[in-house]
Amino acid sequence: MKTMTCKQLGGACDKVFKAESFDEMAELSRAHGMQMFQEGDAAHMKVIQEMLVLMNDPEAMEKWLDGKKAAFAAIADD
Repeated sequence: MKTMTCKQLGGACDKVFKAESFDEMAELSRAHGMQMFQEGDAAHMKVIQEMLVLMNDPEAMEKWLDGKKAAFAAIADD
């Protein structure tokens, strides 16, 4: 089990996520982002807009995702 925050995953807050795999961690982060979007949280809305721009550049998106996967891999298990 590994622990990362929303900010470590590219988000806007210090909410903590715990997961066994990067895919599971990414899903927790995505669900949190959607919740914050629905609530209209300004800080998260800004990050979501930045992600939408990033998603229009597949190479940049892949590089960003590889960085997040590497960060997950580098974290020691809880």
